[in-house]
Amino acid sequence: MSGLAYRERPAAGDPAGLLVLHHGRGTDEHDLLGLADVLDPERRLHVVTPRAPLTIPGSPGYHWYLVPHVGFPDPDTFRAAYGRLAGFHDELWERTGLTPGQTVFGGFSMGSVMSYSLGLAGDRPKPAGILAFSGFVPTVEGWQPELASRSDLPVFIAHGRQDPIMDVEFARRARKLLEAGGLDVSYHESDAAHHIDPVHVPAAVEWLGGTISDRTTAPGTQEGR
Repeated sequence: MSGLAYRERPAAGDPAGLLVLHHGRGTDEHDLLGLADVLDPERRLHVVTPRAPLTIPGSPGYHWYLVPHVGFPDPDTFRAAYGRLAGFHDELWERTGLTPGQTVFGGFSMGSVMSYSLGLAGDRPKPAGILAFSGFVPTVEGWQPELASRSDLPVFIAHGRQDPIMDVEFARRARKLLEAGGLDVSYHESDAAHHIDPVHVPAAVEWLGGTISDRTTAPGTQEGR
């Protein structure tokens, strides 16, 4: 059992898919729950927001890993969070009956890092897509992206050029890496700082709806893990 706390927002009817939103550094499972209705206004998706497992003395909220240097997670805490989150995803698929091929991993900041990490890992099931706001593909001992088996994986990247926490170059590097691996990247920049820019939301809504529709209608996408 992963033991991660979470919140969820059910779909209005039978869910067309699953959206798992991973929060950023120093917040909790409530932080992105309101984003569910913005990204999925028709409530087609079952949305789940897990809480990161780590607390840091003197620091508010919850964290996925320690940050010795931005872009380079602490290996031990990263591996611990990776394992807990992988178990959470497995439990979620088992409980809901939805599959990885119907699932989009999304997140903001550190939560985007975890979405990349679980979505691009060769030892994990391939999701329907990755929705990354203000994050990066991590460089960390013991983890490498596996792109050869994910050439048809769509990824949405949005980042602010004025971001003082995670420089926009992280997003540009992620785009270059993923496109070189054959992934379909929808890339967006604005003059925002370290937040989800409302300017990017309409494109994210369109991308998410199209991604779920494509995966649920394609042959074989609702098969088991």
